[in-house]
Order: sequence, then C-alpha cells, then structure tokens
Amino acid sequence: MKILVIGGGGREHALVWKIRQSPLVTKLYCAPGNPGIGEIADCVDIAALDIEGLAKFARLQKIDLTVVGPEQPLVAGIADAFETLGLPIFGPTALAARIEGSKVFAKKFMQKFGIPTAEFRCFGSDQKFEAARYISEIPAPLVIKADGLAAGKGVSVCDTHEEALEMLDSMMDKHLFGAAGSNVVIEECLVGEEASVLAITDGIECLLLPPAQDHKRVLDNDQGKNTGGMGAFAPAPIVDEEMLERIRREILVPAILGMRAEHRPFRGCLYAGVMITETGPKVIEFNCRFGDPETQAVVPLIEDDLVELMMESATGRISSRILKSKPAVALCVVLASGGYPDPYETGMPIMGLDQAASESDVLIFHAGTLKSKGQIVTSGGRVL
Repeated sequence: MKILVIGGGGREHALVWKIRQSPLVTKLYCAPGNPGIGEIADCVDIAALDIEGLAKFARLQKIDLTVVGPEQPLVAGIADAFETLGLPIFGPTALAARIEGSKVFAKKFMQKFGIPTAEFRCFGSDQKFEAARYISEIPAPLVIKADGLAAGKGVSVCDTHEEALEMLDSMMDKHLFGAAGSNVVIEECLVGEEASVLAITDGIECLLLPPAQDHKRVLDNDQGKNTGGMGAFAPAPIVDEEMLERIRREILVPAILGMRAEHRPFRGCLYAGVMITETGPKVIEFNCRFGDPETQAVVPLIEDDLVELMMESATGRISSRILKSKPAVALCVVLASGGYPDPYETGMPIMGLDQAASESDVLIFHAGTLKSKGQIVTSGGRVL
C-alpha cells in the first residue's frame, strides 16, 4: 500500500513512525513533513491546506490511503474532496469535523444528545453585553472559549470575573483569535482530573486507544498560559477499565450515533477531552483528529497494525474487538522555543539529537524544525 500522511508536526512524525512498521506499506509519503519525518518517509512540499494539490498528488501517485493529522484541513473539507475523487482517506468530512471546528456546535450537539458536559451558554458577535451580564451572574472560576479553531489556545480559564471580562473583550472586540473568537461559549469550570480518550471509528463501531493525559499550561505545576500541549503520558491512571467503559458508553457511543443521526457520520479519530468529576466523566471538548502531544505517547503502546485499523475506518469496516496495547507506560515531554506561546525566536540550532535518540526506550519526534545549511534548527513554538 502507498500511504500519504498530511501534516508536519510531532503528531504526524509519531504516526509516520508507526505506519512505517506495517507490513502492508510499500511506500510512505508525508506532506509537508519535517526533517525528522524525512528520515523515514518521502517528504512532499505541499502545504497541509493545499487540498487541490494534495488530491492531485494522491491521484497521480495512486495513494491507497491518506491520513490527515491536523484539524484545519479536515474542517476545510479535505475528506469531502478526496471522497468525491474516490480516494480513500482517514478523517471526517467537513460536516463531521464541525464537532471541533465550532465549540458552539459541539456544546449544542452534546446538549441535544444527552452527553455530559459543563453548564454553558453561547453568545454571538452582537451579544457582548449579554455575555458580560452572564459572566457576572455565575461563580468564578469560569471558562471562556472561542467558537472557532485557535491552534489549541482559544480556551481561557478565568479565576475572577474581572479576568473573564478582560478575556471577553480581547476575544470579541480586540479579535485576539480573529474571526474564531467572534462567537464565544461561556461555561462553568469543571473540577476534577482531565483525560484524553481517543477512538478510531467508522461511524458505527469504535476502538478505544490507551487513555492519555496531556498538560497544556506552559510552566511546571500547571502554571502559566495555555498552549497546544506541553506533554502527555499514557495510560492515564485516572481512567481505569471501569471508567474507560463509562466514557465509551456515556460519551463516545452517543457522540458517534448522534453524528450519524444528524446526517454527518464521523469516520476517523474522535478525541474526547474529558474531566473526571465526582459525578462521573464530563466532556471538555471534542476533537476530530489525533491529539498532539497525546499521539506521541499513545502510538508507541499500540500493538495492532495502525494502517489496518485506519483502512477499516476509512472504508466503514471496523470489526468490534478490543485494541491490543502493550502493558507499558509512555511519557512525552515537549521541548519548546523560549517565549512560547508568546512571540519567540526561530532559526536556533538544535544540538544533541543523535545522542538523545541513542538512549534506550527514547524516541525523538520532530515538530517545529527545519534543516538549514545541513543543521537542524527551530522553526516553531513546539520544537520536539
């Protein structure tokens, strides 16, 4: 099989690393990829959002399966474009990807199908006054979420009403997240321990991957600004077998069946970010793809052939079974540029990669890197 992976971050490097192990794979491409991915696959200079260019490449190269890493091309409709051309693709259609692309849609969807989540209200771009009044009526801490995609940074946990009003102003008036923050969700702050549960689904059946826990704050001890994720580990002790079954039964299955009932069947990886509260698991957010950095911790634990699983998802043929995983623990630590998630320098040389990779049980997945004059240098916020 010829496989094309779309994306160029740490998540995609982990996916390429796992896919390469499949005996089904004869040729492996990644667009656009990164220097680390380039060591184990052929990188193609096509941007992840160049849907027309990617489809043309997949058709010319007779790609048997395309795997989409990032959320942006999924929300933009890459799966729709590929399916129209008869090209198998792992990832949901634009209609199904709305579960991540719009926080407002996701919250109303959960409410409609009885999926446990935080109490909330949604406000449009012309409802700032009503939003501010609602903030004053509910107890702090509270959470404000930008409706659209914001690179994992569009959620703000506000400890005081003053902080919440400032964030509301930043999103709706100062356009901190551009159009993504024109509409907002304001919700109660759930108390408990977070977990990330990823499932591969064909729109009916689902296979659960080892549960993970990621940490989004930039500093130690859960301090500092939110990021796309600074580290993760799997499996998460907070999610034992009983809790995992509750999450499957109360959250994932209703979500998958609900999407089908809404005529937007979900095929691909459905990610449930949940809070384990005193009364049970509640959804913080849904994502329409593998998590980053959860994937880097989860994928090394999977014993099944990932290509086989993703092909079953893409073609609607997942058989009901238990996913095989190693009885081990994986930990991912993100190395980021100084200053991240605020402005940071790029082009900084990275030293010691070979030495680190030579350590037993250590994997190095590249994210924000590029090769310049034979040297690996930083090119993004999250680097490795």
